[in-house]
Amino acid sequence: MRYSTNYDIGDRKRGAGINEDSVSITVFEEGHREGYLGQTRVASESEEREDADGRPANRSAAAFVLADGAGGHDAGDAASYIATTALAERLAPVAIRAVRTHPDTFDLDIDAGVLPETLGPEDVQQAIEEAVVETHREILRYASESGTQSYTTVVAGVYADGKLHLGWVGDSRAYLVNSAREEIVRLTKDHAVVQQWEDAGEIDAVEAHVHPNGNEITRALGGSGHEDAERATVDVDTRTVRLFAEDTVLVTSDGLIDAQTDAPNLYEAYVESRKSDEAADRVLDAVVTDDEIRDVLLDADHLDAAAERYVSLANERGGKDNISVLLFDDATLPATPTNGGLPVRAVDPAVDITDRETVMFTEE
Repeated sequence: MRYSTNYDIGDRKRGAGINEDSVSITVFEEGHREGYLGQTRVASESEEREDADGRPANRSAAAFVLADGAGGHDAGDAASYIATTALAERLAPVAIRAVRTHPDTFDLDIDAGVLPETLGPEDVQQAIEEAVVETHREILRYASESGTQSYTTVVAGVYADGKLHLGWVGDSRAYLVNSAREEIVRLTKDHAVVQQWEDAGEIDAVEAHVHPNGNEITRALGGSGHEDAERATVDVDTRTVRLFAEDTVLVTSDGLIDAQTDAPNLYEAYVESRKSDEAADRVLDAVVTDDEIRDVLLDADHLDAAAERYVSLANERGGKDNISVLLFDDATLPATPTNGGLPVRAVDPAVDITDRETVMFTEE
């Protein structure tokens, strides 16, 4: 398994703000029989696939978290720190247990009584949901003790046994780029006002890129501290998708998606033009689109280069907010199927999903 992270305060906040994003990744690598395949060693085809079933020569598992705080120093900053550290502590054992219960990967016949109970996708999703809720309560306790309004978005995941298990709250995102098919799909769906309006057909995909309400999220971890932290809960969306050797997972804060500082003017011009094709092209040329996100990965020589390019791209488009990215892939997985279609992995394949920013939206 290879991975890379990168983050930046964003050009607009440089010298006058703080980075409220936070990222963590915990990786478990197990080598047995055929040897260890680390981050820098490139496996041969025979090493990557021990037999026709595609079993790897070693196994990787990981727990990862990306959080985008809101509320400034000692509020959003603290919320995102709590989110990434507390969730890493809770989810790393889940990732390890998920691979430990499959000794058959190495042709080992170990009695089930010796092993912990096998975790299915629903079990891992439930573990992620419970971990996120407990972390939500930790942030609420912090907000109460500090007297702050402390919020953060979060994307948390467990990668094990060739499957990616995700849970998220807010508008930070996870994408999947497949180099064999040269395609990108979104794995998460924003908990955001603009997303709701687009889903309802009230605005179109171009408007969604630059809408003035693009910074309003409908769900986050944390709060004002007035809630009962022991009973508080938060709705967590979860799902599981199958990964292949040519897949790269990208997790990003909205600082990449909503980098454009001229969004209000672009929106006004688009609406005043009665949504002309010419104005639409100007918007799409100015913002960071999913196609550009895909192309960065396809063109990069390695993950570090892609991570650096995402930060540069966001700053080139305005650097409106903090930018953080986390990428990983696993070349020991089975190859992308060449015959027939891939399993449906987009979060909402029937909807043309577009891009959005971060402020906690309330009814007040």
